[in-house]
Amino acid sequence: METDKPLISILMAIYEPRLDWLREQLESLNLQTYPNLKLIIRDDCSPTVSFKTIIQLAKECITSFPFTISRNEKNLGSNGAFERLTEEAAGEYVAYCDQDDIWLPEKLDVLYEAIVKSEALLVCSDMHIIDENGKRVADSITKVRRHHIFKSGEGLAQGLLFSNFATGCTMLIKTNVAKAAIPFCPYMVHDHWLALFCAEQGKLISLSRNLVMYRIHSSNQTSMMAGVYDKNSYLQIRIVQFSSRMRWLKDHFQCSPNVRETIAGGIEWLEARRSNMERHGGAEVIWKYRSYSIFTSLFEIVATYFPEKLFMSFIAMIRKNVL
Repeated sequence: METDKPLISILMAIYEPRLDWLREQLESLNLQTYPNLKLIIRDDCSPTVSFKTIIQLAKECITSFPFTISRNEKNLGSNGAFERLTEEAAGEYVAYCDQDDIWLPEKLDVLYEAIVKSEALLVCSDMHIIDENGKRVADSITKVRRHHIFKSGEGLAQGLLFSNFATGCTMLIKTNVAKAAIPFCPYMVHDHWLALFCAEQGKLISLSRNLVMYRIHSSNQTSMMAGVYDKNSYLQIRIVQFSSRMRWLKDHFQCSPNVRETIAGGIEWLEARRSNMERHGGAEVIWKYRSYSIFTSLFEIVATYFPEKLFMSFIAMIRKNVL
């Protein structure tokens, strides 16, 4: 096997893993054809799955390259765990890893060749979709999330303020860039923040090739409309938290004047969305900034006046990828 390729650190955050899924993930890492790897695992204080059990499983499954494993002193959440892992990363590239997917053997080889050829800061790929039983249900993330649109090139930061296309488990990113992105935005999932950070500095590349078996199940952190069960929870999760993100970016994200202008517009758009959901007006401002998300803008202008039951029936259709 080749040994002259640069080191890739695989960064895996674990919390309350289902052990059969974790075994499948670890075994798929062990079968990677890329020849120079190190796995760094952090358990985020799992309350019922013992750290000793996780260590033993890693020892059984990872035999092709070195690994280290540690346990956080307190629960940090996925963002905090991945931030700590990024601080620990060695080598030229990092690949972020969840605990319940399956990587195709060629995944890191393909991503490495793409990032070298394109001179991008970050590359990502499409995925096969599997269910809780490992059954393949779709051959692209776009088949289950109709608003997921892959993009490649430079100048993508403005769009990434509102919608992410780079899923963490498919990403390969230059280590020095990932470390420069610390501290991570506390109001964004780590992959979204890293994609935005990289897009402001250079090129991102999306590959149409499927390199991961991505498991969609009831506990997915990024499942559609996660945590929404009525109008008020929709307001808090989809608008108030989003507004906190934009305000954090306004205060902390070093970016171009164009991106800064879009952040200011985003704050105004979100304030209008909140006002509209509270029945205090705002529809005209929402429509002014509809380019940020035409679907969201249209839905909220109308749906705020729906009865609760009808509102939630539309949320159910969004979850099912009907809308």
